Amino acid sequence: MSTNLQHLSYIKPLGTMEQCACVERELEKVLHRFVTYGHQSEERLDELLRSVCEIRGQLLAFGVQDADISVLSQTMAQCCKNIKETVQMLASRHKDIHGSVSKVGKAIDRNFDAEISAVVAETVWDTPERQKYLSESIVEHLYRQGMLSVAEDLCQESGVVIDMSMKQPFLELNRILEALRMQDLRPALEWAVTNRQRLLDLNSSLEFKLHRLYFISLLSGGITNQMEALQYARHFQPFASQHQRDIQILMGSLVYLRHGIENSPYRSLLETNQWAEICNIFTRDACALLGLSVESPLSVSFASGCMALPVLMNIKQVIEQRQCSGVWTHKDELPIEIDLGKKCWYHSVFACPILRQQTSESNPPMKLICGHVISRDALNKLTNAGKLKCPYCPMEQNPSHAKQIYF
Repeated sequence: MSTNLQHLSYIKPLGTMEQCACVERELEKVLHRFVTYGHQSEERLDELLRSVCEIRGQLLAFGVQDADISVLSQTMAQCCKNIKETVQMLASRHKDIHGSVSKVGKAIDRNFDAEISAVVAETVWDTPERQKYLSESIVEHLYRQGMLSVAEDLCQESGVVIDMSMKQPFLELNRILEALRMQDLRPALEWAVTNRQRLLDLNSSLEFKLHRLYFISLLSGGITNQMEALQYARHFQPFASQHQRDIQILMGSLVYLRHGIENSPYRSLLETNQWAEICNIFTRDACALLGLSVESPLSVSFASGCMALPVLMNIKQVIEQRQCSGVWTHKDELPIEIDLGKKCWYHSVFACPILRQQTSESNPPMKLICGHVISRDALNKLTNAGKLKCPYCPMEQNPSHAKQIYF
């Protein structure tokens, strides 16, 4: 059994990126054909439209005379023929695109396993209470994304009742974020001023960065905004001690207003990525004040599942090939540890059971090979001659193999 587990621990989803790249190549082919088809269709249709307009213009200008009937008949016949050929050509190429789209589906079927029930617990959503938790998680995610009408429809259809006190913060959050995406700083500034003390308690620089970005928007307007920029600089006074260097740079840029900031050593102030950055900072700090994580639990769970699923599928395949069915008997437990990266590490406050003290950034929890967790100080005190014996089980191990799991 231990040998089988040792082999399983080295399983990695080596083919995942190649499989995704294969499907991506098929998608790029389809998108290229769509673009080409669109350009060719527009050109041919514009050409036909010009031809028909010329014929119409001639009829209106000269009228129809008996001597011109034969010539007009030939012209109209040729125009109809061109229209028919164009329609047939476009229809034929449209069918080719359908063939390319079907190849994408085949590439997905060929590179990915559609049957994942072997690694899924069938009873995970079997109770009304669990279904309610799932619906609430989806509704919260929709609120976070600003999809309010979809969230309301889901509440009605699923019977989930969401209190208005839960909705209101998300409504305000999305209203401010939408304004920031439109490069309107006023709603965010009003919110930051209202919550100034709470933001300071978080050691947040959000309000200063909002004022800074507004000042930069004035600078981008040129010399005509010089007086307004000087007056607005008064807003930096409360932040002088913490952001002195940044304020000096902003004030120094005023010297180059006449020649344009974009032609000065301060051109980096006009970088467009600052708007995306301020949206991220606002989201992070606003969620912190609301007691929420920056990302919704649903999106974190989905991302974690996407990383873990290829490994689980490989594990299942190896178990079946090596006929070691006893390794994984419960689908709510994993036979090996799957590393999801530090981004997906979530732990509550931990108190060391040995020293009976709360862990900190300088003394984080350490996970031993056997699975037990103690503080780093306890790990150092229990280490003797480069070896460590776990106080909860007789396993002897190398202390350097312990993993930091909290900070």
